[in-house]
Amino acid sequence: QVQLAESGGGLVQAGDSLRLSCAASGRTFSTYAAGWFRQAPGKEREFVASISRSGGYIGYTDSVKGRFTISRDNAKNTVYLQMNSLKPEDTAVYYCAAAWTQSRLNRDYNYWGQGTQVTVSS
Repeated sequence: QVQLAESGGGLVQAGDSLRLSCAASGRTFSTYAAGWFRQAPGKEREFVASISRSGGYIGYTDSVKGRFTISRDNAKNTVYLQMNSLKPEDTAVYYCAAAWTQSRLNRDYNYWGQGTQVTVSS
């Protein structure tokens, strides 16, 4: 089992950047693929980005390609989401999650953090 804790959210203006971190504890984090999801008010939780156990395979949803970068440091048991050129439509609660295999699907993730709020003003 692994516990996840996100940090780094906040209130920024359009065009700004934020870096989210997700610290893992418990079972060795390198045994899990990781993903970032987000949920805006009144909307379902949606996939943002995923990364394989080693970091060699990465995937993004189309709306964040070229702006967001997912990475991980297994020595620090941490996964990151660097978010650049933020837009108001990026406003959401961002969640990190861990899964046995890399996936874009909510249902494939076994462990979730509590979420961190990102608000982008226009």
